[in-house]
Amino acid sequence: MSYSGYYILHHPEKYKGTLSERGVKYLSLWERNVIRTLDNNSNVLAWLAPTGNREMTIPYISPVDKKLHRYVPDFFVKVIDRNKEEKRFMLEIKPKRQTEPPKIPKRKTRAYYKALQTYAVNIEKWKSAKIWCSKHNYAFKLMTETECV
Repeated sequence: MSYSGYYILHHPEKYKGTLSERGVKYLSLWERNVIRTLDNNSNVLAWLAPTGNREMTIPYISPVDKKLHRYVPDFFVKVIDRNKEEKRFMLEIKPKRQTEPPKIPKRKTRAYYKALQTYAVNIEKWKSAKIWCSKHNYAFKLMTETECV
């Protein structure tokens, strides 16, 4: 799913990134749904999308090319929970098929190897993200299309 656009915020005071006059840029309909929820949920105190701040990056080594890359998570969120405690989350939105190892087909095609590489890179990104989160008092949350509807 690759629909992109801009979401006009109803509560811009909660958004901590740079806002364009057109709103917050989203890169998929799933991201738009998350943005809508973050904007309208009264338990969300503050949030940031990487399109509003490209400086929030996490370094990782790709298992494909063994080089240093920069991972940009989808969202940083601060909420207040039922116990009135503040919690901070890093959210990543991915298709479910990219969060699980691909099934081994009878005939290994280019598409299979590409899916295998994507999965391996995602695993390294998320390992690095979890380390970053533990150092900065965030919880890492991976969301798929089942949670973004």
